Amino acid sequence: MTDTVAANPAARPRYRYWVLAMLFLVYAFNFLDRQIISILAIPIREELDLSDRQLGLLGGIAFALLYSTLGVPIAWLADRTNRVRIIAISLTFWSAFTAVCGFAQNFWQLFAARIGVGVGEAGGVAPSYSLIADYFPPQSRARALAFYSLGIPIGSAFGVIAGAQIAGGAMGENLDWRAAFVIVGLAGLALAPLFLFFVREPVRGGLDSGKAAAPELKHPPQQGEGLAGKALETESRPGLVATLKHLSKKPSFWLLTLGASCSSMMGYGVFFWLPSFFARSFGLDIIETGWMFGAVLFFGGSLGIIAGGVLADWLGKGRKTAYAVVPAVAFLLAFPMYVAGVLAPSAMLAVLLFLIPTALGLSWLGPTLSAFQHLAPPNMRAMASAIFLLINNLLGIGGGVYVLGEVSTLLTPQFGDEALRYSIMLGASLYVVAGVLFLLAARTIERDWVR
Repeated sequence: MTDTVAANPAARPRYRYWVLAMLFLVYAFNFLDRQIISILAIPIREELDLSDRQLGLLGGIAFALLYSTLGVPIAWLADRTNRVRIIAISLTFWSAFTAVCGFAQNFWQLFAARIGVGVGEAGGVAPSYSLIADYFPPQSRARALAFYSLGIPIGSAFGVIAGAQIAGGAMGENLDWRAAFVIVGLAGLALAPLFLFFVREPVRGGLDSGKAAAPELKHPPQQGEGLAGKALETESRPGLVATLKHLSKKPSFWLLTLGASCSSMMGYGVFFWLPSFFARSFGLDIIETGWMFGAVLFFGGSLGIIAGGVLADWLGKGRKTAYAVVPAVAFLLAFPMYVAGVLAPSAMLAVLLFLIPTALGLSWLGPTLSAFQHLAPPNMRAMASAIFLLINNLLGIGGGVYVLGEVSTLLTPQFGDEALRYSIMLGASLYVVAGVLFLLAARTIERDWVR
């Protein structure tokens, strides 16, 4: 037992949950720094005199372009080098540029700073998915990835609420949207060395065999049972071309990727634009908007992510199709609920209605991310995740945020401040497309699964 634990820290059940908590915290900062601009867009728009088109560029393309494309070469490194160091360096980089956002004096300076945030965050997610797959055995990966994904609603909610409190003057009259960027950026810089100190690199694929997964099942492994993992650790690391060739034979991977991307176009778009929707359509101030939207993100998002992960692990024991069917049903149900939310006559009713599609729209994360870890062998996981993230984030962040802003700008002459309401309602139809693509993926996922 001692030799196995020394060779692979993932063999220690308690330690793996500590690592998961640290990864979750880093991911929460990832989305805190990414989404804080959604609430700060209200004072930024007024001070810098920006249009919705420009705000869409700041929240979408400025962040997504290099964030998405750099994820592939960074994943190539993650499949070959220390993933913990990559994540710590990335956290340092994006936190520094978040602080720099607070010093921007015009659109182009803020655009450049947001590009820097995207460059840093490119190295955070794919290596983390790979680490979780090496710290948790197959039967509990959907739940572990779902817990990790709680960083999305919790980090986003904290960013929205904290940003609103700082920019709204609740934490001091001399603080504004610039101070909000600086404060959260410095907090991330403080976390980076702690992450690097406390988290260790595990053996790649060390828990993929039945014996290697024994600690999770309460059966102590015997000395030498880490040999399979060590072999995986030392075997060759395929590059982008080899990974694409492998995935070309997996139609479920591409259907899940395109389906998730459609949902992300709406998800990221709504995350960015709902604060402005509440402010314009219901006349709320920035602090009221922060609390209301923060509640939607925290409660709706957290419930949906947890439920999706638990359901997939439970139903997936019998049939792997559950990893595609569970999100598909959720997507199809989310569409009418978003329409009901944007048509609500009051802010409080809108908040209550938005809780439901927010939960449904994020329930795909645990099942789908777990499926991606099983559609490629251990030595391709980071690269496969990066390919998914490249497509998902270019379409989701880059496309969704910008398209909703562009549609709102085009509708403004006719609908004025209500243009966002109709832009969001049109965008919600993407959930129907996502649901259909996931149902198609369910037809081949059992065959494509790596056992």
